[in-house]
Amino acid sequence: MGWQGIIDSSGILFTGFVNTLTLSIATIILGTALGLVVGVLRAARIPALRAPLRIYLEVFRGSPLLVQMLFIYFGAAYLGLRGVETFIAALVALTLYEGALISEIFRAGIEAVPRGQREAARSIGLSRFQIERYVILPQTFTIVLPPLVGQYIGLVKDTALATAIGYFELVREGQAIIDRIGMPIEVFVVIAAIYFVICYPMSLVARRLEKRALHA
Repeated sequence: MGWQGIIDSSGILFTGFVNTLTLSIATIILGTALGLVVGVLRAARIPALRAPLRIYLEVFRGSPLLVQMLFIYFGAAYLGLRGVETFIAALVALTLYEGALISEIFRAGIEAVPRGQREAARSIGLSRFQIERYVILPQTFTIVLPPLVGQYIGLVKDTALATAIGYFELVREGQAIIDRIGMPIEVFVVIAAIYFVICYPMSLVARRLEKRALHA
């Protein structure tokens, strides 16, 4: 059958590509939102939230993503939440995991803004919310964009772990093709090329942002 079998299975690979892209985009949106909130709260150093946020970070940064994904998927059934879709389980696990990592990027970015910026904003009568909204966060986003894009590249590759709970992303669809026609090397070369097509443009963006930040 040769490469013709892979060509004939291009529709299956395209489905996997769409599923991977959907999971990646949804996680980028939710994980960034969660990371921003946690990062801002950690930078604010609110005593009552210090311990809960620290526990969240230690749990999700300190344990394998695959274990978290399996725990959420099978744990939901154990708790009586029947019929949880693999997409939802993968999305929740990835969001919590990536949110923990992204929160540290935002926290570092917020703390990198010179302290004098806050003092100057207070001197002209801005409230704490206005200082964060109009002074600190715009500068923070400029600082964190390069590492954020780098984190997103890793996130896209992490979606491959969702195959362990049955989500039909690229790797699982590729495995289905291998089960039908064989040729594992050729199939995984094609899958690797698809990941490259997704991630390489993002890496170029990250490099450009890094250069711009260095010359700013």
